[in-house]
Amino acid sequence: MRIYISVDMEGISGINGPEYVMRDGRWYAAGQRLMTADANAAVRGAFDGGADEVIVADMHGSSGNILVEELDPRALLLAGTPHQPRFPFLDETVDGVFLVGYHAMAGTLAANLEHTMNSASWFRFCVNGTPFGEVGIDAEIAAECGVPVVMVSGDDKLCEESRALLGNIETAVTKQGLGRQSALCLSPQYGNNRVYAAARRAVERLSELEPFALPETPSPARVAITYKMVPDADRANVAGTRRLDGYTVETTYNRLSDMYGGLWREYGVEKKI
Repeated sequence: MRIYISVDMEGISGINGPEYVMRDGRWYAAGQRLMTADANAAVRGAFDGGADEVIVADMHGSSGNILVEELDPRALLLAGTPHQPRFPFLDETVDGVFLVGYHAMAGTLAANLEHTMNSASWFRFCVNGTPFGEVGIDAEIAAECGVPVVMVSGDDKLCEESRALLGNIETAVTKQGLGRQSALCLSPQYGNNRVYAAARRAVERLSELEPFALPETPSPARVAITYKMVPDADRANVAGTRRLDGYTVETTYNRLSDMYGGLWREYGVEKKI
């Protein structure tokens, strides 16, 4: 049994502000340790639940955040950029995906460190008219391989968003979001324990869970990005796109994962918290 763990940083146990997740932040080194601890908790839960192989993908920013020397030695670590495709080695041989340390979509009220891909310029991201956060994006990319997302961890707003979109999956609430840069955090150890328990239960429940499906529309994936500033939309309005209004550019893809190597390659998805 193979489990693929995608690890972001904003929803990690104990992290509450940008100083933990930016490379030049004064608490970034602490953020790395906290991120590695949550990743290890998910790895332990996966193996204890019955997994034979676990891949950990460091997906925050430009990667290189997880402390390699402290990662559970049983796990394989995928690090470095670019991620094209977004999840290398994710295919039909994988049985389930965990999304660890994720955050709520841009604009979610009282969510900690909320954004969607690019907090500097993206205001809203919709697929076939439905607002998506990074959980939705990554769940659809996994579904293209026939693989379900079976577990997520992050703040309470992220877990609520995930259950509304993906159904009765396993969730681990690591903090209560109070605002973009504030949260009521569990202790890291308590958060680790929650991540471990949800990861283990997810593997034990794999047979119950199904891959995500896009909202039904005539087109496979109509992606509309609403930018915060008109000049950003101007720059994104290239051949193959359609301008919906001053702030919004739409592109149609056969699969959502086709965005990687297209619009996102050209304009980047660097997170600026």
